[in-house]
Amino acid sequence: VLADTEDTWSAIFEQAGHRYEEPSLVLFTGRVSSACGLASSAVGPFYCPADKKVYIDLAFFDDLQSRHGASGDFAQAYVIAHEVGHHVQNLLGISGKVSAMRGRPDYNQYSVRLELQADFLAGVWAQQNRRYLDHGDIEEALRAANRIGDDAIQARTQGKVVPHAFTHGTSEQRMRWFGRGLQSGRIEDGDTFEMPYESL
Repeated sequence: VLADTEDTWSAIFEQAGHRYEEPSLVLFTGRVSSACGLASSAVGPFYCPADKKVYIDLAFFDDLQSRHGASGDFAQAYVIAHEVGHHVQNLLGISGKVSAMRGRPDYNQYSVRLELQADFLAGVWAQQNRRYLDHGDIEEALRAANRIGDDAIQARTQGKVVPHAFTHGTSEQRMRWFGRGLQSGRIEDGDTFEMPYESL
């Protein structure tokens, strides 16, 4: 999957007159040290802009199936493509702008915008590879997006939904933005920062 994202994003960047810098992939279980600090498996998969590495906790894939009810190889591919989406955002300078807003009262909203755009970029990757996918693959990705939305996770773990604490977006938003990327296939159609927050 990582090799496939490299081919896809290299071609997209080249069409735009840029060179795609490939991220490194770090597989771990338990805990890992990154340029963004020490992370435990509680964090799940993440991207660290400081070292341009995608960190995938292999135990998360077990959780995706057992705790979140989102099984399948393409559900896992969606997770990787989402983290690579953060790498694309980093290369485009988007991550840095959002990081500079840390500490603002509305920072969580910018975090949600960043995450939904990463879902969109995962959809762009999937669209570029549509010829290899069947309907079941897309369903697996959408089910994963649905099961790891902030509202779904909060409802399962806390018994209530707290919208102002969202960091990744609702299940519906995550599915919608992945679907938009899948339908469009164009980076420029995924600007989650221009529209009003309520319209995401």
